[in-house]
Amino acid sequence: MTEKERTPPGPRDLPKVDDFLSWVEATPAPLSLKKKVVRGIIAILREQILAGDGVAWSALSRAALTARFAAGIVLALRPNFRKVINATGVVVHTNLGRSVLPDAALEMLALVGGGYSNLEFDLNSGGRGSRYSLVADLLCELTGAEAALVVNNNAAAVMLCLDTLAKGREVVVSRGQLVEIGGSFRIPEVMSRTGAILKEVGATNRTHPHDYEAAICEATAMLLKVHTSNYRIIGFTGEVGGGDLAAIGHRHGLAVMEDLGSGCLVDLSAFGLSREPTVAEVVGSGVDIVTFSGDKLLGGPQAGIIVGKKDLIGKVRANPMNRALRIDKFTLAGLEAVLRLYLDPDEAVRRIPTLAMLACGVEEIKKKARRLARLLKGVADACEVAVVPVVSRVGGGSLPEQELPSQAVALVPRRLSAAGFEARLRGLDLPVIGRIVDDHIVLDLRTVAADEIRPLAVAIEAALGEGR
Repeated sequence: MTEKERTPPGPRDLPKVDDFLSWVEATPAPLSLKKKVVRGIIAILREQILAGDGVAWSALSRAALTARFAAGIVLALRPNFRKVINATGVVVHTNLGRSVLPDAALEMLALVGGGYSNLEFDLNSGGRGSRYSLVADLLCELTGAEAALVVNNNAAAVMLCLDTLAKGREVVVSRGQLVEIGGSFRIPEVMSRTGAILKEVGATNRTHPHDYEAAICEATAMLLKVHTSNYRIIGFTGEVGGGDLAAIGHRHGLAVMEDLGSGCLVDLSAFGLSREPTVAEVVGSGVDIVTFSGDKLLGGPQAGIIVGKKDLIGKVRANPMNRALRIDKFTLAGLEAVLRLYLDPDEAVRRIPTLAMLACGVEEIKKKARRLARLLKGVADACEVAVVPVVSRVGGGSLPEQELPSQAVALVPRRLSAAGFEARLRGLDLPVIGRIVDDHIVLDLRTVAADEIRPLAVAIEAALGEGR
């Protein structure tokens, strides 16, 4: 060992930024980015040296530093917005982008994004057209509504309707439906923003028809029913159905609106899920305005869909706020493709990933789990692998009490903590998002597509690599 090697390196032994940059001059990246990576590496090494973390002289060699720089550039150039493998078992996962679009929607996105389109051009007349007409007829056919409008999300749909139909007047809502959903979206605050005046009726757990009747006065503009999303009261409860509420409203000449939240176009009970009224059933009950999301149980892109009576939809469409909330060509392309699949409900269940995942049986999921376990036989020295029963969730504020029996692969790394292994899975080029349960990494195969199983196995091997 030389005299120099006996003495640990100090801050003055770190390379100068210009010298370091000269070593990586040929790297194909913007100079500003290269400077950022170089300065970051030097700053980390300086902190380690000053903290006495035992930085070796070999870590300051040109070869070590350029190798570290190469890895840093790869990370710096990696997109922020990336595909992940959802192995959580939550089908409509809000944090992971909600619904997965079907192939038909992806093809339409590429088609309209790669060229010009008739977004607001009427091909029959040769004049200006309306973007809403591209999906309005489909929505009316699928829901039985007289008219339809689409904005950028369901919160916007609710706000636009209240602003148009109830500004400065009272809206009667059951006390048990004054909920807050994700992103601090609170019904009372939304109503206040639109200028509508909230009038609560009933008790938290029970509201009766006579509560609405007693609340109606000259200042009343609307009766509103709100889906409670993930919030549930169980036990001694009761609420007024949409049909009964519509009858009360119509007797008094009032508009009746129902915010369905997720909304669905097919009967989910066929998959063994809890019975939720379809949009068509709610429209058929006599409710005047119905709003719901495009990217939840519908299985499409983010959108707020408004269907209902023609005269009321016309007023909502004419609201100047509508322009600020309108959807773009990509949303329209994806939504139209998804809606067309619903013209054949059986085809929709097969081809719309959200519905296909909800409908998938346990035996089919077990086959995927066993396939993944077989692909992981080579990591037995680094990780215990087992196929286990688990419970999946619908997600997206839909059917919060519903449990879906599923199958998962449970992993217990031998040389890593569960938290450390989970962090490695998240840090991959193709991140894997699972769950930690009792010091196991649990990967639910309900939300893993068949063509993702092999990439998932490769990702697990990569994450275990440093610990083997």
